[in-house]
Parts: sequence; structure tokens; C-alpha cells
Amino acid sequence: MRKAEVVEFAVDGADISKAAATELVNRVFEAMKQSVRKEEKFSYPGFGTLVMRKRKARTGRDPRTGKKIQIKASRTVAFRPASSFKEIL
Repeated sequence: MRKAEVVEFAVDGADISKAAATELVNRVFEAMKQSVRKEEKFSYPGFGTLVMRKRKARTGRDPRTGKKIQIKASRTVAFRPASSFKEIL
């Protein structure tokens, strides 16, 4: 599902304009990004939780040459689905 489809879903389900639905969708996703960026959880009951995880620096291998390389520490986002969400899959 793309952003435009999410906006259309919001317009069909509520009595709001397409511009208002677009702004609403943008603000919800911005809140999610800001929460995760601050290393807080973003949790929506029945859907799941987004959290920021830190990866430690580690040694890896270059797939072309097979040489060992140092991979620097990084941050990534993890999603944990709610149990009710898992049930419908």
C-alpha cells in the first residue's frame, strides 16, 4: 500500500478532505519518526511497536574479495508486531 492509498482510505473512512487526510497521514508518520529518532518506543495497540536498535561495530567480509573488513556501529529500526496483528497473518 502506498501513501496515496492510505490517504484515500482515510478520506473514505472519515468526513474530511483529501488535503486534510494527507496532512494527517504526514503528521502521524512524522510523530513516529521523531519518537524513534529520540530512542523512544512508538507503540500502537493492536498493530505493533517501532524501536531503535543499536548495532555494535563488528568484523565482516567483503563478498567480492573475501577480505575481512571492519563494519562500524550503526542504528536501525525494528518492528515488533502486536500479538493480535500476528494472529491475522
